[in-house]
Amino acid sequence: MDDHYFSADPTVAFKRESFTAEVWGHELALTSGSGVYSKGHLDIGTSVLFRETEPPTQGNFLDLGCGYGVIGLGIATAVPLASVIAVDVNARAVLLANENAAALGLDNRFVACQPEQVPTDLVFDEIWSNPPIRIGKEALHELLLQWLPRLAPGGRAVLVVGKNLGADSLQRWLGEQGWPTTRIGSAKGFRVLEVRRGGTA
Repeated sequence: MDDHYFSADPTVAFKRESFTAEVWGHELALTSGSGVYSKGHLDIGTSVLFRETEPPTQGNFLDLGCGYGVIGLGIATAVPLASVIAVDVNARAVLLANENAAALGLDNRFVACQPEQVPTDLVFDEIWSNPPIRIGKEALHELLLQWLPRLAPGGRAVLVVGKNLGADSLQRWLGEQGWPTTRIGSAKGFRVLEVRRGGTA
């Protein structure tokens, strides 16, 4: 079976590769690596996410499926009062994200870990994600229904999803599950979706 970036422990030889990404006007020097999504460059979907949004305001944030941490680190850089937890099932991704946080001097406000390490009573003002669509629709739905209830009352999630990978059907499905979802941006075949907490607190 081939290794994927969403494997918990990829077996492909681990080779780091550094690059610079521009996030909301900030230059981030990052290290990526083999066996982790988007090695050596900022993927198109995440670049669309940044281009089509403004930096959030202060609060507690979750970077869901963080990879080497670019979304959460972008938030921590642009939002001085932000506190960010980043999660990924890929152990290499967690390692790289924490290394990047330390190199950027953000490790006091950013920590990456595996999902089961997040305290169960912790809630987030916002969740940001380029979700791992290729894990399959059923697994993706399960992932979102696991984490969206961790939003604080009035909270939101911001997701970037490829149109050809089901962004529009995902938007409809989220609405049907009680998570009102609107499209707030679109470019290069990607949709940026804003999911609001529905129902009662």
